[in-house]
Amino acid sequence: MSLPIHGAVVETYLRNRGITALHDADSLRFHPRCHCRPDDASPPEARPAMIAAVTDVSGRLTGAHRTWLTPDGAGKAPIATPRRAMGDLLGHAVRFGAVRDVLAAGEGIETMLALRMALPRLPMAAALSAAHLAALRFSAGLRRLYIALDADPAGEAAQSVLTARAVEAGIEVIPLSPTLGDFNDDLRRLGLDALRAAVRIQIAPEDVDRFMRGSVLPETG
Repeated sequence: MSLPIHGAVVETYLRNRGITALHDADSLRFHPRCHCRPDDASPPEARPAMIAAVTDVSGRLTGAHRTWLTPDGAGKAPIATPRRAMGDLLGHAVRFGAVRDVLAAGEGIETMLALRMALPRLPMAAALSAAHLAALRFSAGLRRLYIALDADPAGEAAQSVLTARAVEAGIEVIPLSPTLGDFNDDLRRLGLDALRAAVRIQIAPEDVDRFMRGSVLPETG
């Protein structure tokens, strides 16, 4: 029942967060009237929503994540819990790009899309929460994992657990730290040039040319 995001309020919402490069974003969809319950005492309502497909490492759909939005896409809907997920989530993620040997993983969809503005060719995975990030499953052939940190205790704990699991599996781990609270904060408040400069000095030198060189990729695709 969901639709492509291009030209819809989902695209407006992401643009308002500084995210304009939406290549390889087929995991995101738009639902114009997605049912939600603002709180336990309220009747169900229908609101526009960003729908994100949660998949396993083979691409099999395991769940869905909903972000309810204002009708004009200016922001998230003014309800107590505008983000909710359903299905089998643990170890799985919302994915952008096909993983070969290098992946960046973090918590939020907007965080990872913001980081992808600076690293447009790097495949990314949004695990949706710190607990799910810690349990993220690794695809065969993965040799380097970038972990996009959220500057809070839960994010730091998730990084520690995920790092230990990756190292045990023989995967190199490189943490990526935002200047502010997360990479979407950096993009919106500091700008894309500052985000690129901060990320560039944190990634492996061989990945600069591979994933970062050139301008942001086209907005559609």
